[in-house]
Amino acid sequence: MATSSDGPSTKNLERGNLERGNLARKDLARWSIARILFAAVILADLVLGVFVLRLYYLHPRTDDAYVRANIVAVAPEVSGTIVELPLRDNQHVKAGDLLFVIDPRPYQAELELAEARRALTDLQVEALDHAIGAAKANQKRAEADADYQRQYLSRLLPLEKQEFVTANQVADVRARLAIARAATEQTRNEVGQAEKQLGQIGDVNARRAGAEAQVYKAKLNVGYCRVRAPFDGYVTNLNIAVGQYANQGREVISLVDNRTWYVIANFRETFLSHIAPGMSARVYLLGYPNRRFRGVVEGVGWALYQTNGATVAGLANVAPTLNWVRLAQRFPVRITLRDEDPKFPFRMGATAVVTIDGVTPSPLPARSQAQ
Repeated sequence: MATSSDGPSTKNLERGNLERGNLARKDLARWSIARILFAAVILADLVLGVFVLRLYYLHPRTDDAYVRANIVAVAPEVSGTIVELPLRDNQHVKAGDLLFVIDPRPYQAELELAEARRALTDLQVEALDHAIGAAKANQKRAEADADYQRQYLSRLLPLEKQEFVTANQVADVRARLAIARAATEQTRNEVGQAEKQLGQIGDVNARRAGAEAQVYKAKLNVGYCRVRAPFDGYVTNLNIAVGQYANQGREVISLVDNRTWYVIANFRETFLSHIAPGMSARVYLLGYPNRRFRGVVEGVGWALYQTNGATVAGLANVAPTLNWVRLAQRFPVRITLRDEDPKFPFRMGATAVVTIDGVTPSPLPARSQAQ
């Protein structure tokens, strides 16, 4: 009976040991799989980190960027009261559109005066031409008289030796010859003086050219009274009205140049070695988050203003402390926008996000003047 009772106990014991062994092997297998999975995750993180880091530097990205355009201050060439202002603020204008008109009446009067002076100059030139002709005629007459007196004296000298004429007669002819020669010299000077007064230099008459220049200048001033847009753009910050006095050379209207839009993106200096002119860029605007724009790197800034080290009164201004944490400087990168869309107009100062692709884009066809 004892033997029979020990049989089941031994079998149970062996079965328990077998189950515990199976559990141990399963736990070991699970632990091995966990270690393999953990190692795989670590390796994937490392690979992903290297990829992201490489991508981070090969395709620099910044959200410190803003849309820019050139602002041109329109100033009149002449001074006067504004009598027409067919504009409204934020209006789009095309090249040649009328911006404002300055009272042209004073300049029209100057033009009429210049034209009258030109007509008077023409009469003066004509009179001087006649005066030169008269002076040349007097010169020829004086030269003929001097030549006659010279010939007459040459005939009298042999007769004086033969005592057919008296010495007083010869002396009288000599005196008349001297007077004729003096008259010839005087008329020659008169011709020269008349020609100088005429102001003829080659094929150009200085008097007439001066009068023409005054008329041309007066016509320019009359034309300057109507100020037109030099290019396609937008009127901005319009704060003038009819009746205001406009001064020559002082800004009256500001225009946003619509011909070229660009983005100024500030990149950290650690990225600059991966940015070069000609590279393409992807630009997203905060106002149009679902629209991607293309751009081309035009250039990278070469200088930043530094307060520390600036010259004050001829001396270097150096800070007495040194920060242990050195922040990377940001340099402006200019990116010209390439694909304008009337449905998504650009606005100066709009926030942008820029990513440099690092490749040179294919050239786009030149924009026509109509655009």
